[in-house]
Amino acid sequence: MAEGGDESQEKTEDPSQKRLEKAAEDGEILSSKEMFVFATMAMGMAMIYALSIYVPAQIGHWGAFFQFGSLDQMDAQIFARMGDGFRIFLVISAIIGAPMLVAVLATQGAVGGTINFTSKSLMFKGNRINPLSGLKRMFSVKSLVELGKAIAKVCFLGASFAAVIWFYLPSLLHLTEASLLGALDQVFWAIMVALAASLIVLAAIAALDLAYAWHAHMQKLRMSRQDMKDEHKQTEGSPEVKSRIRRLQMEASRRASEQASALEDVSGATAIITNPTHFAIALKYVPGETRAPIILAMGKGAMAQRIIAKAEEHNVTVFRSPLLARALYFSGDIGQEITDGVYTAVAAVLAYVFRLDRGETPDEPWVEIPSELQFDEHGNQLGGDK
Repeated sequence: MAEGGDESQEKTEDPSQKRLEKAAEDGEILSSKEMFVFATMAMGMAMIYALSIYVPAQIGHWGAFFQFGSLDQMDAQIFARMGDGFRIFLVISAIIGAPMLVAVLATQGAVGGTINFTSKSLMFKGNRINPLSGLKRMFSVKSLVELGKAIAKVCFLGASFAAVIWFYLPSLLHLTEASLLGALDQVFWAIMVALAASLIVLAAIAALDLAYAWHAHMQKLRMSRQDMKDEHKQTEGSPEVKSRIRRLQMEASRRASEQASALEDVSGATAIITNPTHFAIALKYVPGETRAPIILAMGKGAMAQRIIAKAEEHNVTVFRSPLLARALYFSGDIGQEITDGVYTAVAAVLAYVFRLDRGETPDEPWVEIPSELQFDEHGNQLGGDK
């Protein structure tokens, strides 16, 4: 997607999967603060209930912290009790903290669909210390929504607690008449009911906050039509480039097919020009019948080896000239006459071949190739007469 697209275009399209994945990499994932509050509150309530079962059995054990021996060992006993208490504190913190951490991670996984850790969210952002940006955030729609949520939480949570206290008020007023354990039990259940009522309120607020967070998240990631087109080009490739690639592929396929079918014509060739093994071009020239030598077959690599083997099978003369072979390969085509630039060189080679066929032993000719027809093995021009 074009990051620097035209901001004047209206964002009317839903974000694509690629846009969502890119946002997740940058730390922009769906999240809801109120869902975290609800999840941790629910887990905390569950932990309180679990501790209510565990704590009474440990009261007798904890009473040992306040039992001391002789006065002369008081200091050592105090430090020992403090050490034991600190270890128990760490164990209880771990027991309570681990479920809380699991609740937070599970909530994010359920809300955002993923738990994403990215260093980009920790990077310094200059706009965070910009006073103008700060004022804009303070008076934005998001700030108003956060203010509304805070007021709603205070009002509804206060109302729920007031309703629970009103319901338990008669029994709470008579706590002094009950036993210690009975009074503690009544207070405990009053607290649990108050927490349950607050959970119901927080669940409703969290549901509304999640709906708004999803809406705001999708609105922020919406794309314009130009963004969609740019992303499609990056993903699928430009139509012009794809069309050119298809043309090149079709041309390569056609050329390979022609080279394979022309292999049978090598037996009627006058000479084979090689490089000495990378390229092979089969030429035919019959004085008085053809105006210029014609390329019967040509190939590179494995196809060149097949042409040379076919020529040796039918006793066709093979002449090694790297520059001429590459010039013929990159400037000519099967079934066509050779280009004007190599006439002199090819004429010298064919004259040499004709003399060999008559049983003579001539010296190999000196082959000159124009600079514009001098190529390396990849078709790049070399330059310089040779």
